[in-house]
Amino acid sequence: MSDIYVYICIFIMAAATYLVRALPMTLIRGEIKNPFMKSFLHYVPFATISALILPDAIFCTAKIPTTASVISAIVGLLVAFYLSIKEKDLIIVCFIACFAVFITDKILGLE
Repeated sequence: MSDIYVYICIFIMAAATYLVRALPMTLIRGEIKNPFMKSFLHYVPFATISALILPDAIFCTAKIPTTASVISAIVGLLVAFYLSIKEKDLIIVCFIACFAVFITDKILGLE
């Protein structure tokens, strides 16, 4: 790949990220009163994170997989789901889920 291609890709990604964040702030000035829209906007971050993480958690398809076992990946996913239902902090959920994957790999003899 040429260097110019990389710079064009970086510029397009930066512009798309900026537009997604800046347009709502400039176009929507007042308070959102529609209950459906408020509910929708409340759940968008959770749905986005779930859509990004779930496939890698179940199928272990990351380029540098953290685990080779689908069993330990599902254990980590279930632990993270349980802790998030209990409304724990994000950093606590991440650390404990990673630790659950590590322990499961040790128990299964994969490490």
